[in-house]
Amino acid sequence: MDGYWFKSSKFDIEPGEDKEIKPGMYGRQLARWLKQRLEEKGYTVEDIVNEERGRCLMCSREPFMLWVGCGNMINPQGVGEESILPSKEKIVWRCFVAAEVPHFTRYFRKVDTGSAVSKLYSTLGEILLKEPTVIFVEEP
Repeated sequence: MDGYWFKSSKFDIEPGEDKEIKPGMYGRQLARWLKQRLEEKGYTVEDIVNEERGRCLMCSREPFMLWVGCGNMINPQGVGEESILPSKEKIVWRCFVAAEVPHFTRYFRKVDTGSAVSKLYSTLGEILLKEPTVIFVEEP
């Protein structure tokens, strides 16, 4: 479950959005769209969190943190240069699911994250499959 890699003409790069995280990293529109779709599937998603390499959609915090990460593969040519931003059709996006168990919890009991991760991963796949502009690609 390394994640989903895809291209899509659906998500625009908004001017200056990479200044919120890291030059050359985008995905604000992707994160907003995924948040809405996950909520439609019954997840309660917190506000989108900007991370160094993309966006984080926190789906739960108890009994462990369960989240979706999303962003783009960085374009080494012209990172952060507005004049040569890649076109939205050429960007490779990545979405993945992660679970984190707090350190102190691990000392006192075993927490099974597998079923929740698998369910969210499947839900994420269903969401992406239903979007006609998503074209899956091999991991870059």
